[in-house]
Amino acid sequence: MISFNDFGLTEPVIRALNNMGFEEATPIQEKAIPVGLQGRDLIGQAHTGTGKTAAFGIPMVELLRVDQGQIQGVVLTPTRELAVQVAEELNKIGQFKGIRALPIYGGQDISRQIRALKNRPQIIVGTPGRFMDHMRRKTIRVNQVNMVVLDEADEMLNMGFIEDIETILKDIPKERQTLLFSATMPGPVQTLAQRFMINPEVIRIESRQVTVPMIEQSYIEVEEKQKFDVLCRLFDTQSPARSIVFGRTKRRVDELFEALNKRGYSAEGIHGDMSQSRRDQVMRQFKDGTIEILVATDVAARGLDISGVSHIYNFDIPQDPEGYVHRIGRTGRAGQTGTAITLVTPREIRHLRTIENATRGKIDRKPIPTIKEAIEGQQRLAVEKLMNAVEKGDIEHYKGLAEDLLDETDSVTLIAAALKVLTKEIDQTPVKLTEEQPLRIKQSKNFSTGYRGFARGGSNKKGFQRGGRMGGKSRFGK
Repeated sequence: MISFNDFGLTEPVIRALNNMGFEEATPIQEKAIPVGLQGRDLIGQAHTGTGKTAAFGIPMVELLRVDQGQIQGVVLTPTRELAVQVAEELNKIGQFKGIRALPIYGGQDISRQIRALKNRPQIIVGTPGRFMDHMRRKTIRVNQVNMVVLDEADEMLNMGFIEDIETILKDIPKERQTLLFSATMPGPVQTLAQRFMINPEVIRIESRQVTVPMIEQSYIEVEEKQKFDVLCRLFDTQSPARSIVFGRTKRRVDELFEALNKRGYSAEGIHGDMSQSRRDQVMRQFKDGTIEILVATDVAARGLDISGVSHIYNFDIPQDPEGYVHRIGRTGRAGQTGTAITLVTPREIRHLRTIENATRGKIDRKPIPTIKEAIEGQQRLAVEKLMNAVEKGDIEHYKGLAEDLLDETDSVTLIAAALKVLTKEIDQTPVKLTEEQPLRIKQSKNFSTGYRGFARGGSNKKGFQRGGRMGGKSRFGK
């Protein structure tokens, strides 16, 4: 593995990385950072959670100038949540050099953003729609921009942002460095790269599986009307500390998190119809552990970077392989293991096979957990709570009370009673969800693990040379 000291970075950037706890570069960072530092265009195939923000953020902070009071770097992201997260990481990387990033996104008061822009950040991280709003108002000027990053390009395509991106790129000076990151390479993303990039270095981290190998993937075949009870049994048997449940529609999300709360689970929902302040509140609660279960639609969860998510539950099967990859990528991050379980109706089995074939990952069939297994799972959790309390100590004030109780009853009966009190009873409160129609089989035409028409392994094809400047030459005079 390569250390960040091996990249020839300046002292303020190294100090920031040390402060952030960075030690060894991930594979995408190892290959992308040297190319970025040379000022060359780059295409990186990388999923969320592989360290790609630092892969483009380190060269960006290293190459931009503090003394130039204009916007020099632009990062476009598909969602407001990702914009905020990327800006936070860039600010950490640039903290000692004095490079500042500002997130710009829809749903936030634009006048507040205009005031923040007067502080002259060097980098803007934004969603395409709101970025264009500022360009039209001339509150963001791009004439001095020399570095552009397109983050999660396939997601921006799925959300209909490609035309906005083209409009933005046409206005930014051609003498710039462009870095594009995408988990998959559908045709329109390739076309975008061919139009706006110069001899890009193509980096793909070789992997036999498209999905993350640290994730245990399985499915349970279940009738639609049984799904909710099965989900509850999964929670009771597995007792995840932090999990995300994916639903297909906003209505489904609302009904699911309300039903989970009825049965005594700590759950909240997030989808596109919620106000930004409400979404921010839910995400804070989820991150600090106030709530244990986040129920989300695909759109709301895109770009979320939350550590410690141990389980992903696909209450509804995703529309396509890309959706599946992005959903389960919320767990198994940073070298941790994760679990992803998909609930599939009998009529959706063929759709599941399509996803399995496209992602080249084995999705094992699992039986429906029994009530007995659910009870045993809750008993195990009660034992863990008791033993954790023993390990933590700080129970001196209770020892006298315990001795008094032991005078009245034997120790086995007393511990059994304590475990009974700690064990959550299996709640079977009746719940009715609106049934969703099974998905029709949908072949994903765009899903690709390679680059049809793209060079592999770093060599370049002639189609990328737009002319006018050398592909390998740095635009920063370094």
